[in-house]
Amino acid sequence: MNHAPEKIEHFGQDEALVLDSGVKLGPFSMAYETYGELNNDKSNVVLVCHALTGDQYAASTHPITGKPGWWSRMVGPGRPVDTERFFVICPNVIGSCLGSTGPASINPETGEPYGICFPVITINDMVKAQAQLLERLGIDDLFCVIGGSMGGMLVLQWAASYPEKVFAAAPIATAARHSSQNIAFHEVGRQAIMADPEWCGGRYAQEGRNPKKGLAVARMAAHITYLSENALHRKFGRNLQDRDAVTFGFDADFQVESYLRYQGVSFVDRFDANSYLYVTRAMDYFDLAQAHGGALAAAFKGTKTRFCVVSFTSDWLFPTEESREIVQALNANAANVSFVEIETDKGHDSFLLDEPEMIDAMDGFFRSAARARGLEDQGKGSHG
Repeated sequence: MNHAPEKIEHFGQDEALVLDSGVKLGPFSMAYETYGELNNDKSNVVLVCHALTGDQYAASTHPITGKPGWWSRMVGPGRPVDTERFFVICPNVIGSCLGSTGPASINPETGEPYGICFPVITINDMVKAQAQLLERLGIDDLFCVIGGSMGGMLVLQWAASYPEKVFAAAPIATAARHSSQNIAFHEVGRQAIMADPEWCGGRYAQEGRNPKKGLAVARMAAHITYLSENALHRKFGRNLQDRDAVTFGFDADFQVESYLRYQGVSFVDRFDANSYLYVTRAMDYFDLAQAHGGALAAAFKGTKTRFCVVSFTSDWLFPTEESREIVQALNANAANVSFVEIETDKGHDSFLLDEPEMIDAMDGFFRSAARARGLEDQGKGSHG
């Protein structure tokens, strides 16, 4: 779909972000995309939060891969996040590598890429940066915050940190804290990157190198967790790849091996290895209850935000029980919350795929929330 030219907002040293680690990050930049038009009283803003290796191109062509937006099923004209009714903002998180400040950015103090001198960031830091971006854009509050996986963590952090600014929230396929199993998978990926001789202690950009093999292996391992056993079996089974018999060697005999290798190789063209270290770390550190005495319900105390929590039956990365914990914490506050568990064998990635039940659930949620917000008859103003 059509969209405005790429947007980047720059924040000076005097607008430095105070990170959870205590470090001040500044100057810094936030890249983002927008779709649709801002209405007269700025009450139709939807913030879309991307997942771990996602980006701001939720509903527009990716400039590197040329692929359509990663959530074009959800965001666009006539979609649940209807760009003919809502003004949609999708920022690239800090720590990533698609225009927002991250380890591949130039450190103003050295004139070289930050590399692993970049400060470790958290989900909360990402949300604070997004809040600063919205303030710069003159947007005081949000009609809805929506996202899946890491994007769902951002949604929960938004609702906990800025309850007065969030009218509705849709955390999908996510959890209020990262499990030890998920931390373990991330650590395998990070070690694969750091074990690549081309990583050069994180200084590969200065050395003119690139740890592509390590990053590809990290992506391969992660990609397995995004699918379910049934989905892998349905797509590949034990089918051989372009051959009639096994080769008794270590080439990609099986289709599933070839698929994973392709996923790994294609990933390194659009993502930075150090960014992968930082963004996975941010997910690992996420524990919404921790800042509230270990009580998740306390994170949502007195919330007026309307929630729709979505999980998928075959998602073993963020299983339904973790979504139920969020719902229970919201129920403890008598919050306005609906919960949808969707029957599917497509695994964690279901939130990115063609799942009609999810689309219908989100469409209903957005329509209901829009009525409650009084958006039905709002006139559109100029593009923000």
